[in-house]
This record gives sequence, C-alpha cells and structure tokens, in this order.
Amino acid sequence: MFEGAITALVTPFKNGKVDYEKLEELIEFQISEGVQGILPCGTTGESATLSFDEHKEVVKRTVEIVNKRAIVIAGSGSNNTAEAIELTRWAKEVGADGALVITPYYNKPTQQGLYLHFKKVAEEVNIPIVVYNVPGRTGINLLPKTLQRLKEIPNIVAIKEASGNVSQAEEILYLVGDKITLLSGDDSLYFPLLAIGGKGVISVLSNIIPKKMADIYNNFKAGKIEDARKMFFDIFPLTKSMFYETNPIPVKTALKLMGKLNGEVRLPLCAMLPENEEKLKNDLKQYGVLT
Repeated sequence: MFEGAITALVTPFKNGKVDYEKLEELIEFQISEGVQGILPCGTTGESATLSFDEHKEVVKRTVEIVNKRAIVIAGSGSNNTAEAIELTRWAKEVGADGALVITPYYNKPTQQGLYLHFKKVAEEVNIPIVVYNVPGRTGINLLPKTLQRLKEIPNIVAIKEASGNVSQAEEILYLVGDKITLLSGDDSLYFPLLAIGGKGVISVLSNIIPKKMADIYNNFKAGKIEDARKMFFDIFPLTKSMFYETNPIPVKTALKLMGKLNGEVRLPLCAMLPENEEKLKNDLKQYGVLT
C-alpha cells in the first residue's frame, strides 16, 4: 500500500508560528520532484512542539494541498494512547491515506504494553497504520516478535523501522512476510533495506533532494538495481550530514542555505552551531545542491 520515497516533511515556522504559505511551497516542491508520499507532523516536522490545534491544521492543509497527487501519511502518535487515537481519528477525518503512530516515548511500556497500544489505536480508527519504531528517540525498541503479533490486525499495514539494525529488519521480514510492509526510517539504510525486501523510505534527506530519493526507488523497482545502488552511494554522504546535530536542525539549515526556508526551529531545538553549518554548507556544495 505504501512504498517509495515518502518525505518526512519539515514544519516551517515564522516568528514562532506555523508558516502555512511556506508549507504549501515546500509541498509543491516535493510533488514537482516526484516523491511518492508526504508525511507531515513526524519527528522531522517537530510534532513534539506543535500544539494540538497546529498539528491538526498542518495535517488538514497538507491533505488539501497534496490533493491526491501523492500519498499522505499523517504523524499521529503520542505516548498517551487516548491522544494518539484522537490524532489518528483526525487524520482519517480530513482524508489522509494513512497514519504514522510512534512507539510511546518516555513512559517505556513493556512489549505487551506496546502491543496493546497499537491494537487499541488500530481498533478505534479504521485507517491504514504505519508503526514507527525509533528507539534512539523513544527509549524503547519494538521487537520483531511483537510486530509479528500485530500483523494479525488488518489495518496495521507497515512499519517505519529506524532502529538502525539491519538484522532486526531482516527478522521483521522473516516473521511478518508480506503482511506488513517494511519502510526504512534511516536514509543511510535505504538501499540495504530495499535489497532485503523493503518497499521504500520515510526520509529526512528527501526534503532537500526529493527527486534523487524517488529515483533510487523507481530504478530499484524497475529492476535497474545497479543504477539504484550507484545513486544511493552518491547521496550516502549527505545522509550523515543530516545528523551533524539533532534532526531536523541540519535539514532545516540546508533548506535555509538553499533559499527555501528561514531555518527556524522551536525550542528546545536551536540554531545550528556555526562550525557545523559551515561543514554542512561544504557538503551541499560538494554534492551540487549549492553552487
């Protein structure tokens, strides 16, 4: 159901408020470059510092702007199951194609608690759900055997796997087969996960090079494996550049350097250190993003 390069879109701010005019510009850029999907209000979209009203409005406007030209998967997770249900219900109400639901952070549930959390959200809202596993952010790892239990729930259709562990991704595919689609949550593992049976990536990097990220998938799907591999290694250094500091600071800084954004983030995130910004600028020049 969900495949290809899906951009984990940044949320643009202007003087502390969401800049909806810039949001539209960013979405139009993504679609014109051929990405298969847009994901608002994920980690890269700074969902943790959006108010409920802002979160809902960003999702609603994204769906309206995209207007079926690409898939829209709305970030709707929370460490509060009731809040996750509310945001997921909103995603369905405004017409999103799916919802990305992160493993609950901070409260560190057991594997049984994780199972019950996702089961409850899926049962309460009949929308395709992408489970989001990112232990580096949440402090908890959704184990493949727990996902194996979740595969029996019809509307849990995919996982954004961002553990950084290829062996874990292999175990997921071994245990769930084609019941749950594997999407890479790490740009640096995009091609390796395609090679073992993944179907795409939910990407930070595609904010700045969407066509390249989409073309890697298009080539791979068309059987042009060597072309896809070469393209992946061409962009590989930039996958590291995006994490010189906490995401989304580097990608927003890159968009600023490209003239597409002012680079504003919300506290407790802050502007990139000058020395890191200079490194990032040199990387972007070397790759050809900046002249």
